[in-house]
Amino acid sequence: MGFPTSTIGFPRMGRNRDLKRALESYWKGNSTAEELVAVSNEVQKKAWAAQKDAGVSLIGLDGTLYDQMLDWTFYLGLAPPRFQHLTALDQYFAMARGAEGTPALDMSKFFDTNYHFMVPELDDASEPKPDFSLLLEKVKRGQEVVGSDCAVPIVIGPVSFVHLANCKADASSMICKLVPAYKQLLSELKGLGVPEVQMHEPALVFGNANDFKDSCEAAYKELASAGMSINLVTYYDDMKEDVFAWVTKLPVCAISMDFCGVPGVELGNETMEMIKKHGFPKDKRLGAGVVDGRSVWGSEGSAAKALSELQALGITNICVQSSVSLQHLPYTLEDEKALPEDVKGRLAFAVEKLAEIVKVACGGVPESATVLGSTKVEVDAKLFDRPLPFAERRSKQICTPAFPTSTIGSFPQTSAIRSVRMKFKKGEVSAEEYKCQMTGHIAYAIGVQEALGLDVFVHGEAERTDMVEYFGQKLEGMYFTNNGWVQSYGSRCIRPPVIVGDVHRREAMTIVEYKIAQSLTKKPVKGMLTGPVTILNWSFPRKDISRKAQAMQLALALREEVKDLEEAGCKVIQVDEPAIREGLPLKKARWDSYLSWAVDAFRLCCGVAAPETQIVTHMCYSDFQDILEAIDRMDADVLTIENSRSGNEMIHALATYGYGRDLGAGVYDVHSPVVPTVDFITSKIRSFMESRVLEGHADRIWVNPDCGLKTRDWKEVLPALKNMVEAARVMREEIAAN
Repeated sequence: MGFPTSTIGFPRMGRNRDLKRALESYWKGNSTAEELVAVSNEVQKKAWAAQKDAGVSLIGLDGTLYDQMLDWTFYLGLAPPRFQHLTALDQYFAMARGAEGTPALDMSKFFDTNYHFMVPELDDASEPKPDFSLLLEKVKRGQEVVGSDCAVPIVIGPVSFVHLANCKADASSMICKLVPAYKQLLSELKGLGVPEVQMHEPALVFGNANDFKDSCEAAYKELASAGMSINLVTYYDDMKEDVFAWVTKLPVCAISMDFCGVPGVELGNETMEMIKKHGFPKDKRLGAGVVDGRSVWGSEGSAAKALSELQALGITNICVQSSVSLQHLPYTLEDEKALPEDVKGRLAFAVEKLAEIVKVACGGVPESATVLGSTKVEVDAKLFDRPLPFAERRSKQICTPAFPTSTIGSFPQTSAIRSVRMKFKKGEVSAEEYKCQMTGHIAYAIGVQEALGLDVFVHGEAERTDMVEYFGQKLEGMYFTNNGWVQSYGSRCIRPPVIVGDVHRREAMTIVEYKIAQSLTKKPVKGMLTGPVTILNWSFPRKDISRKAQAMQLALALREEVKDLEEAGCKVIQVDEPAIREGLPLKKARWDSYLSWAVDAFRLCCGVAAPETQIVTHMCYSDFQDILEAIDRMDADVLTIENSRSGNEMIHALATYGYGRDLGAGVYDVHSPVVPTVDFITSKIRSFMESRVLEGHADRIWVNPDCGLKTRDWKEVLPALKNMVEAARVMREEIAAN
C-alpha cells in the first residue's frame, strides 16, 4: 500500500516560462491585468494537475505572481506607508519593482539558495489589515483541479515571516500582532474543507531558532485553537537538537523536515541522526523530505534508504516528500532531447521528482550511487596569494579621478541581440556574420560609454545569455539543458548548467570580445569573468565529489583566463562572486569550513594576476555584514556591492570594520524601471562620505549601478547613466571646492 505523499512547492513560471512572458508583457503595457491573471491561473492549474497525475496524495498549492514573501506582505495588509496610495496590482508590483518616487522593498537571497525574496518592512506602527480573498480564491481553484481532499494551502508562518523581515519592532510583539490574522485565515480555510494547512517555518532551522521559542509556542498554541490541522514545514537544513526538542511538542498534526543534508558542508544526514538519538513523537506525522529537491540528480536510492532507516526506528506515520520546494528545479526532462542519454538517465527535474516521491513511497528502490568518476584536486598554497599586498600594488594600478564611474558589466539584452544569438545557435547565421554583429553591439556599448564620459568601460556582454551559462558552455565537464529554466526572482529565470565531470578550460573564453572592445577606446575596458564559487553555486553540482573539489577545478580553469586577459593587455579584470554568501551554511558553527575553501577558490583564480592588474569583484542581494573578514581575505582591489535598497547598512559595516580597499556601492536600483535623478545619486554618494568609509580617498570610492543592466531598456539605461556621471562630476566639484 505504501506511504502517503506530499509536495511543498513546485516551479512557478510554467513549463515554457509562460508567466515570465505574461509579466513582462503586462509591465510593458502590452496586456491587461486580466490577461496576466488568466495566464497565472493557467500556469498554476497545470502545475497542480501534474502533481495530481503523478499520484501525489497531498498537493501544496504553490504559485505566485512575483514572490511568496511579497504575497504575504500583501495578504496581511502590511505594505509600508510609502505604498499606501497605491492599490491592488499597482501596490503589489511597486513593492517589488519600485514606482516613481517610491523605492521598492529590499531584495535578498532566500536562505542559502539563488532565489531572491522581497523583504517585508515592519516597525512598531505596522498593523495587519488582512485580506485573504486572493488566497482563498486560489484554494478554491486548486480544489477544482485536484479535489478538496488533496488541495493543501501553503502559508508562510508568522515566525518565519517576521524573522525574514526587516523588523524594527520587537519580533515577539510583532508575531503576537500577526497571530489573530493567521487564526482568522485558518478558520476560513477550515470552512473550505481543506484537509490540512502547510505552515512553512523554515526560520526554525536557523542557528538562533531558540530565540523564537516563547513566541513560537505562544503563536501555535493560539493557532491550534482554530481547529485546523497544521503541517509545520521546515527545510534547507536540520533543526538543532534543543530546537527539535520543543518544536516536536508544538500542537500541530505533522512536522516536515529536510533529510538531504547541507550543500557545501561535508556532513551526513544530521536530521536522521537526531531522530535516531531522540525519536519522533507518535502523535504526529513525519513529513520525510527524503527526495532531494535541490539536486537534478536522481535520488531514488538514497531516498529509499532513508525511508527504510525511519521504518527500522519504528516510525510508521510518514508522508514522503521532497526535502525542499521543487521550485529550485527545472520543470521537466521531457523537453531535453539533446542531453546525452548516459547523463539524462541519471537526472530528475521537478516532474520526475514527483515520480520519485511516489515510487519511493510505494516500496523499496535499490540504492544506486551517482558515480561520474572523480579527480582529487591538489593545489599549492602559494598559488592563492597575489605577488604584492594591496597597499603596495594599488599605486601601480590604473589612475582614476575622484568618484570614478563604471558599470557592473552587462548592457541591455535587446531583441536584436537575442535574435542573432538564437539564429547562430540554430545555424541560420554563420560564425563570421555572428562575430560581425556582436562587434557592432560591442562598438555601440563602447560608443555610449565614451559619449556619457564613464571612466572604466565594459564591453556590454552582448554575447552572453547568462553570467554562468556563458562560461558553463565553454568549460569541459558541464552540460546545458534546452529548457531547464529556474526562477531567480520575479520574471527573471536562469538556466543552471549541470556539472557532470571534471571541469577544465578548453580554450580562451573572453579574449576576442575584450580585444574588440579595447581596440575601440583608450579608456580601460574590464575583462569580465564569473567567479568559481558563483559558477558552482549557480549550477547543479556533482554529488560524487565535494563542492570544494569542484570549486578548485573551476578556479584553476578561470585562473588560465585571468592570465590570458593580462597577456592581451587588460588592466582591470572583474571576477564576480555574488553567490559566495548564499552558499554559506545557515548555522554559524559550520561557516569556517565553507568560507575557507570558497575564499581560497577566489584567491586561486585571481592569484596569478600581476600587481599592476586591478581585480574587481561584485556581490549583490545578500547580507554580507557578518562575513567581512572573509571578504577582506578575498583580497580584491575593488569591491562593488548592491546598496540602493539596503539603506547603506553594508557601507556602515565596512566603515566600522575598517575596510581599506576600493569600494563601489551601488547608487541606484537596476531592478526598477525608475530613472534616478542627479540629486538622488549625489545624495547616495554623500551618504557614503558621511559613513567615513575610505575617508580621504575619494579616488577609491567608485560610482556604479547596483548590478548589471541586461534586464533594462536603453531608454532607461541612457538617462540613468547620464545622471550617474553627472552626479560624480558634481561630487568632484564639491570636493575641489572644499
